[in-house]
Amino acid sequence: MDIIKDIKGLKVGKVIESPIMRNYTTYKVGGKAICIVIPNSVPDLIKLMNYIYTKKLKYKILGNGSNLIFNDSGYEGVLIKLSKFDKFEQFGNEFDIGAGVSTIKAAMKVSKEGYTGFEFATGIPGTIGGAIYMNAGAYNSDMGYITKSIKVLTPDLKVKTMYNHELEFHYRTSFLKTHPNYICLEAKIALKKGNKNVIMELINERRTRRIASQPLEFPSAGSVFRNPTGDYAGRLIESLGYKGKGIGGAIVSDKHANFIINSGNAKGEDIKELITKIQKEVKEKYNIELKVEQEFVE
Repeated sequence: MDIIKDIKGLKVGKVIESPIMRNYTTYKVGGKAICIVIPNSVPDLIKLMNYIYTKKLKYKILGNGSNLIFNDSGYEGVLIKLSKFDKFEQFGNEFDIGAGVSTIKAAMKVSKEGYTGFEFATGIPGTIGGAIYMNAGAYNSDMGYITKSIKVLTPDLKVKTMYNHELEFHYRTSFLKTHPNYICLEAKIALKKGNKNVIMELINERRTRRIASQPLEFPSAGSVFRNPTGDYAGRLIESLGYKGKGIGGAIVSDKHANFIINSGNAKGEDIKELITKIQKEVKEKYNIELKVEQEFVE
């Protein structure tokens, strides 16, 4: 079966053959995939998904690769980037934003225009679709607080609107995460009018704090583990003496113990092994199950 030839024949958008996933993830790890497809429109995505389902192919929606860990042994599947889903429309205090739009860019844009509620996301890499999928959040807020509704492509290839109460937003999870065959196409974000100067001052203050406390100069995917109730994952990991230690090129950051960095030659397998080792030791010492915020793509 010549998958690449078939997909090119569908004429649904750009096809990148045999991509090396380290070039498409913030961890800078991962081997070859079959291809990346960038559909031009919803009808093109439907045509592509129909082919994928018919041929029973493995696939994954790829945003900015900011929360995914690919193995260096490769990924035997098709990756779909929704970069062309870049809608950005305003209706009063509501914004319709495409799934492929950068979360940071969207949050900065509305904040600069004096709308409040999205400030928490100005330091969260990734796309709107990915942010909703994992219910991205920071500073005691998350996408669940501001998402009024989303448009999805259902497993039977219908476009459907889903409202906040249906989306099962909880800490770093959502309906989309537990039902990965639903694909987010766009989101309606509802914000409030605020004081632009106050909003930007808060964003700048948080950025300064983030630069000082997080290893932003190295490839990583942000926080590795969810904070357990009443405690901090970083504190638990640091107490076990993990800062600066690692496996292969995957190292626990000296700056923040809940960050794993790629020091230059890490493999996806190194990161996975280090995460698993930390989980095991935290469980043994504190009887706490650390839950991973990031996703292993097998």
